[in-house]
Amino acid sequence: MAASTATAVAGQALHGRRRTWRDLPVVHQLRQSIGVQRGMLVSGLVLTGIFVLVALLAPLIAPYRWAQREADGRPFDTLQPPGGDHLLGTTQGGYDVLSRVVWGAQTAAETMVVAVVLSIFVGVALGLVSGYLGGWLDRVLVVVGDAIYAFPTLLLAIVVSIAISGGQSSKWGGVLAAAFSITVVYIPQYFRVIRAETVRIKAEAYVESAKVVGASTLRIMLRHVLRNATRTLPLIFTLNASEALLTLAGLGFLGFGIEPTSAAEWGYDLQRAVSDVTGGIWWTGVFPGLAIVLAVLGVTLVGESLNDLADPRLRGRRAVSAASGTVAATSVVPGGTLDSAAGLETPGQDADEGRDR
Repeated sequence: MAASTATAVAGQALHGRRRTWRDLPVVHQLRQSIGVQRGMLVSGLVLTGIFVLVALLAPLIAPYRWAQREADGRPFDTLQPPGGDHLLGTTQGGYDVLSRVVWGAQTAAETMVVAVVLSIFVGVALGLVSGYLGGWLDRVLVVVGDAIYAFPTLLLAIVVSIAISGGQSSKWGGVLAAAFSITVVYIPQYFRVIRAETVRIKAEAYVESAKVVGASTLRIMLRHVLRNATRTLPLIFTLNASEALLTLAGLGFLGFGIEPTSAAEWGYDLQRAVSDVTGGIWWTGVFPGLAIVLAVLGVTLVGESLNDLADPRLRGRRAVSAASGTVAATSVVPGGTLDSAAGLETPGQDADEGRDR
């Protein structure tokens, strides 16, 4: 009994305190942040949370389907201003603007998830193999990665979109066209990060110990190296997700996106609204454009805040600045401390003067 208790105590000491919900990645960074940095992170989380909720609950929030142009047997009026049965108005094609904006959030979220997840899986696998095995394979992958990294994202997206669907596509055709192009461009980023971490980690003592005890190469790579090399991936994930959304919107704006009858897409709606601006019709372009701005802003704020909080130098300066207070309040002079308001010494100085008298 005593032996088992001692073993449990030793295990707790070895692994530290129990992990709780406070140790989750975003929650932990939120508790670390202060001041303006916390405001940026909270604002980004709120905007991103609204974007995700709208995407998930689109069938419940949207009053109509994305391609619906009539209700109860009556067609919608074209270019109807906001108000009445259409809170955000209607487009020149007779679509409800609010419904198109809500369903467009779902299309954007699907593209972001598919693109970034594919990039992570391929980039992490290649970086792990290249960094751990080295040799000629490492040199070839580095050269190929640098070459791919030089391609412009939007140009590659146009080429892939034309190759997949001839420029005009169904919903999943457009989503996959944008996702595959972003995947190819973002693979070198994850490859570089994971390769650098793998090269560093494989020289650690615990990896050498695993080799000595006879662990296989695959086991070392998956169990010891991979788990410690992927800690910075959430930061890159959030920073790249906004670029995925902009690429999809760029494809739609240039006319290589998704057909309006297949799915709602903000870039396409924005492109169709360009001709309406000269006629004073603002609602067909303002709301899709505002949706793009807010979604990209929210994801970018989260990514930049997490990236800032991951830097121990910036985090340390903020902590010291918050804890130190003003210089006057913490300065010590002979006979007492310096008064921050009047610039005089505190009562300790008066006591010294009384002894002198």
